[in-house]
Amino acid sequence: MRRHMLSLVTLFALATAGGVQAGDIHGHHLTCSYNSDYDMQVQPQGIAFARSDGHPGDVFMHDGKLRVDGRNVTVSDEDAARLREYEREVRDLLPAVAGIARDGVDIGYSALATVVATLSENGDERTRLLHDLRDRHGEAMHHIDGTLGQGRWKAGDGSDLFGNELQDTVADTVGDITRDVLKDALSGDAGRLASLQARTESLDSTIDKAVDAPAEKLGQRAEALCPRLSHLQQLQQQFQFRLPNGERLQLIDTNMERPDKASYAQR
Repeated sequence: MRRHMLSLVTLFALATAGGVQAGDIHGHHLTCSYNSDYDMQVQPQGIAFARSDGHPGDVFMHDGKLRVDGRNVTVSDEDAARLREYEREVRDLLPAVAGIARDGVDIGYSALATVVATLSENGDERTRLLHDLRDRHGEAMHHIDGTLGQGRWKAGDGSDLFGNELQDTVADTVGDITRDVLKDALSGDAGRLASLQARTESLDSTIDKAVDAPAEKLGQRAEALCPRLSHLQQLQQQFQFRLPNGERLQLIDTNMERPDKASYAQR
């Protein structure tokens, strides 16, 4: 993990940029990148995929049977076995994704709480900020429990949860802290300036200890999902049945541009 150069410049940068990206939290980068424009619902009676734009719009699979846009699709015994494997893999995958999401939120909000506890000198303001972070943390966890935790994945939901929400929290929190820090920095009081410098210098090591190891382990867990996602794509490539337009069903895809990405299917 790279050092968190938490000087006044960094604080201003965080506030004006509206937050940090995942790469700013730790240095682990995934070797795979997959996406899907389907919402997904894992149910006891099967798995439903749905999207409002593109064809097919609705896909349902269970126990080797397939229904596309309300019509049953005849598949071979080999494809039925692939569909069962696909369904089983998705059922196992979603709880793993939910666990990673929960731990990621915990790490992010823990880091912010550490910044507040270290840099906010005003006791009442520090308490208010920590309570606000606790509430936002709880809301994020509630969101995960109500979606991924219930077997529901909405396309684009990850970026909202880990991007917009966390960035808004960072912007609000750092904006409040910056005001306190500026008062110390501009006060001309040697004692306050020395205290600010000591708090700033201690923050780097404090966050590293609190975040480095959990973030690295989280990155490794996320990395472990790559072969499983690759396996799903391989199963899609092996499907012998075709959609009414002659294309192969493809529910997930590598994060690459296609000439006709709306179809999310490959011949």
